[in-house]
Amino acid sequence: MERSSTETTPRVLKFGHSPDPDDAFMFFGLAKGAVRIRDFVVEHLLEDIQTLNEMAIANEIEITAISAHAYPAVQDNYWIMHCGASMGKGYGPIIVAAPDGPRSLDALGGQRVAIPGSLTTAYLVAQLYLPDFEAVVYPFDEIPSAVADRRVDAGLVIHEGQITYREQGLIKLGDLGALWLADTGLPLPLGLDVVSKNLGPQLAGEIARGLSDSIGYAFDHEDDAVAYALDFGRGLDTEQARTFVKMYVNDYTCDMGEEGRRALQTLFDRGVDRGLIEPVGSIELI
Repeated sequence: MERSSTETTPRVLKFGHSPDPDDAFMFFGLAKGAVRIRDFVVEHLLEDIQTLNEMAIANEIEITAISAHAYPAVQDNYWIMHCGASMGKGYGPIIVAAPDGPRSLDALGGQRVAIPGSLTTAYLVAQLYLPDFEAVVYPFDEIPSAVADRRVDAGLVIHEGQITYREQGLIKLGDLGALWLADTGLPLPLGLDVVSKNLGPQLAGEIARGLSDSIGYAFDHEDDAVAYALDFGRGLDTEQARTFVKMYVNDYTCDMGEEGRRALQTLFDRGVDRGLIEPVGSIELI
C-alpha cells in the first residue's frame, strides 16, 4: 500500500546492551514504554559486550553499553553518560579454577586463562593484578564449562557466573574488585553507557536523562523489573537475579558522581602506565 504523504516514519533510537539481568533491569522503563525520549521509538540491540565494544569502535551504533576498557578507543566519537555505569565496590569479576587446578593467583603465571574478550574491563584489570598468563578468548557464558572441562587452567568470570560458578564445581581464586578496592579504595568501573557525539549535546543529554529515568522506574517497580530481568538470566532463579542486579545496578549506576569519575580516571591511568591502553583525555560526562 502506498504511504500517505501525511504519514511519517517514526524516528528510532537504538540502544545496544548485553542480554544480561543488570542491563535489562536498567532498560526496563524504556522497554515497557513507561519512559519516553521525545517521540522516538526505542529499539534494543542485544549483543555480548565484546561485540558491542567492536561496534562502538567501528562507530556503528549511536547509544550503547561498552566496557570501560574500550572507552579509550572510542573517546573521539562518544560521550560517557553519567548514568548506566556498572561499578562494584569490593567485588567484581572473579578468577575460578577446578578443584585440582591452580590454587592461587600467583600460580597462574604462564597458565591458560579463559577471558570473555580482549576489550573487556575484566581482562584489563586481570592484566594489572595477575602474573603474565596466556589469555584464551571464550564467550563469557562458556567460560565456567571450559574450566570445568579442563580446556583451560582457570577462567575470568563475569555476569551471573560470578554467583553460579560453585554449581559447576569450581572454586574462586580471587576477586578483581576486592583487589582493586584494597589497592585504590575505589569502586571498580566495569561497564559504561555511551552516546554518540554525532547526536549533539542536547539530544545526548535527553537520552542520558531518559536512561536515568528508566533506572529510577525500575527501582520504583522492583519486583516487575526483576521479573523482566529474569528472562535475561541464564540459570538464575528470582532471588539470584535480584542479587545479581543489585550488585551492578546501584548508586553509581544512577549517577557515577565524583567518586565514580575518579575511579574511571584511575583505571585509565593504571592502564596507560602499563602500556595496555592509549591515553584518555578529560573525561566528559553527559
